[in-house]
Amino acid sequence: MANDPSTLTTPAGPDTTLDPSDPTDPYARAAQIFPRLSDEMAARIATYGEAQDLPAGTVVFERGQRSVDFFFVLEGNIEIFDSGEQCTPQVITTHGERQFTGELDLFNDRAILVSGRTGADTRVIRVRRADFRRLVTGEPDIGEILMRAFILRRVGLIRHTHGGVVLIGPGHAADTLRLQRFLTRNGYPMRLFDTEADPDAGGFLDCFRITPDQLPVVIVEDQHVLRNPTTARLADELGLTEIIDPARVYDVAIVGAGPAGLAAAVYAASEGLDTIVIEGTAPGGQAGTSSKIENYLGFPTGISGQALAGRAQVQAQKFGARLAISRNVAGLDCERTPLRLRLDDKQCLQARAVVIATGARYRKLDVDNYDRFEGQGIHYAATAMEAQLCGNQEVIVVGGGNSAGQAAVFLSRTTAHVHVLVRASGLASTMSDYLVQRILQSPRITVHGRSEITSLDGADRLERVTWTHRDTGASETKVVGNVFLMIGADPNTDWLGGCLPLDAKGFVKTGSDEEGRALSSPYATALPGLFAIGDVRAGSVKRVASGVGEGSVVVQAVHQFLNPGVA
Repeated sequence: MANDPSTLTTPAGPDTTLDPSDPTDPYARAAQIFPRLSDEMAARIATYGEAQDLPAGTVVFERGQRSVDFFFVLEGNIEIFDSGEQCTPQVITTHGERQFTGELDLFNDRAILVSGRTGADTRVIRVRRADFRRLVTGEPDIGEILMRAFILRRVGLIRHTHGGVVLIGPGHAADTLRLQRFLTRNGYPMRLFDTEADPDAGGFLDCFRITPDQLPVVIVEDQHVLRNPTTARLADELGLTEIIDPARVYDVAIVGAGPAGLAAAVYAASEGLDTIVIEGTAPGGQAGTSSKIENYLGFPTGISGQALAGRAQVQAQKFGARLAISRNVAGLDCERTPLRLRLDDKQCLQARAVVIATGARYRKLDVDNYDRFEGQGIHYAATAMEAQLCGNQEVIVVGGGNSAGQAAVFLSRTTAHVHVLVRASGLASTMSDYLVQRILQSPRITVHGRSEITSLDGADRLERVTWTHRDTGASETKVVGNVFLMIGADPNTDWLGGCLPLDAKGFVKTGSDEEGRALSSPYATALPGLFAIGDVRAGSVKRVASGVGEGSVVVQAVHQFLNPGVA
């Protein structure tokens, strides 16, 4: 039966079937993930494409291809399959009459994750990529159904590791965590074999002749083995990177895909500006590492930073914005027009206007052994991935801001105890009250005021932590293997290379020129065409909602710069 979730098998093995009664499994929500459109909707879709008759067994798209078309089934069916770890293709689902192909990669030019073929003689409406964008914007009711289905399909691929890769390595190792974090935050399906705990990992190592010193490794769908790849190489191999045309001049380039940058991308693209976003790691910035944001408008039950960023990314791409990940901006040529950005892989792109949204990074501790344990016990994010490393152990959260509070509350659900270390006497002056009250009422969280870490010890990874009270000099040592650092903020402005005046802490000055004269926008810098928003901007409020607000408002200033004669 087409789209019957009970017929789907997970990568855990052919005898493991899905439970259609599980409300958390996207595949169980058949009416939304595999909807059957009405005849009236089918007629409207037909006006955007062309009818084609395809013999049984016709491959309509293959994993790894870019910019594939959208197929709407009139008669027959299209099987979606993944070779994965199986010797023969594994059919994930079958789209029947008045159903459609595709998932989130239809909104970008990344390599697709699965393949499709006709399971019988089939008649389809084939909608080319450019016309698909017109369909989504021109038929909003159909576009809403497609968007919901595409999001659920990607969640399903991630949950069941369909169309993904295999990551093998020590679960606590810095490079394993780096690769796992990159794949997770970019929504790429992945199956992890922890060589420290998973007995099946040894079989993979023998099969691919992998020695322990080569770990971690990533195995892609064609059995190609990447031995401890850099993040950039992994992104290239998986087709996650965008191909940048150095001759193309964008209306606006946004550097950074945190909340501010993503908001700017949504509004710029939706208002017709040719928009590209450059992001070195993954959408979301610091906010993307938050387990749950509960005071963001419109989400009364809260939303994780990654989920919020993921929705914003899709929203921007729906309007036509391009998102180039895994590449950092290494420099800015500010002495020419259009402005020119140089990436760390030597690529260059041009834009008439540039919005700086590179945010800030957490500060490090000045403690012996810090570099040795960074990534192997010291973390800057507290998501489900990091929580899995902690088990029923005691952990430490360092910091007194909202990010630290959200981390402490989240980690307290699964760890033995959370110790919160702050340099101040308490939390009230730096943290939202709802988090302060939740922390103070939790028996699994203890706040240590006026305290700081003074020693880190361990063998291959962090094992013991000592902190000292700043006033009394009293020290305490705990068996702790995971420390979560969320202290202070250093702006990501090194790449500007002297193009702009910065304040004493390195944040970008906006709103006035070097002589103190007011500029046309509070987000304008001293260099025409260059704007700054969010945490990287001097004087900004370091909150997600504030960044989103600045990202939405700056687009008006960009319009005024690009079209000075238009009111």
